Amino acid sequence: MSARPTLTGRTMLAGVIGWPVAHSRSPLLHNFWLARHGIDGAYVPLPVRPGLFETAVRGLQAAGFRGANVTIPHKEAAFAIADTLHRSAQRSGSVNTLVFAADGRIEAHSTDGDGFVANLEAHGVDVTRGPVLLLGAGGAARAIAASLLDRGVPVAVTNRTRGRAEALAGMLDGITIVDWARWEDSLPDYAALVNTTSLGMHGGPDDLFAPSLARAPDGMAVCDIVYVPRMTPLLRAARDCGLPTVDGLGMLLHQARLGFREWFGVDPVVDAELQALLDADLAG
Repeated sequence: MSARPTLTGRTMLAGVIGWPVAHSRSPLLHNFWLARHGIDGAYVPLPVRPGLFETAVRGLQAAGFRGANVTIPHKEAAFAIADTLHRSAQRSGSVNTLVFAADGRIEAHSTDGDGFVANLEAHGVDVTRGPVLLLGAGGAARAIAASLLDRGVPVAVTNRTRGRAEALAGMLDGITIVDWARWEDSLPDYAALVNTTSLGMHGGPDDLFAPSLARAPDGMAVCDIVYVPRMTPLLRAARDCGLPTVDGLGMLLHQARLGFREWFGVDPVVDAELQALLDADLAG
């Protein structure tokens, strides 16, 4: 990897907007790519309080930023401010990437769903092999469900509050609903299981989540979008059953590629060196 170039008056700028935002690993991975490709650019954390999102975005745009990633709690505000909603954002109902176009428009994308699929494919998982069951019905579930449905993959959703699952099914045609109380018994019907919730996240209220995968069919891929810890309770249960697993770190890395490409003009790769960098940071 080449040394980071000195910043100049032509430095291209992007960042991640959130509140809080200090926990984000996006600056680490984007600045790694900038250094690797010798690009005169910088990617910075942008802590923006609720209620100040539009003011901040207009200011960044006026200051010459190329765009920004958007995280909690601003994704709905990002959806509302966009001049152009790309199909990914329309289908997912959320925005995580803003591009400030040369003509002044704000273009909005959602890269979570395609980043999830790219991560599965990088792990050798054929997402078209059969139906997928999603745990959870929030924004991440909608983005992932939309990407799977667009590839012709049947999708089922289960959520502790059934009404949220029904709401998601009402937004995207083709989703079926499984009662939360029986999702473990329904596993034989699926080729993949995906946790899109915070269940099992380190330090979370449900970090003792202990699912049973006793009824999972041989070869069922078990995936988790949580990446702290890398080995979640769900993935541990899958490993104990001899099932293939995919953790959430790769989704974080793959979803970042579109924004980097749009802002800095290079399509970066997700490789072992980048994953090792993030692994070391998460372990620190």
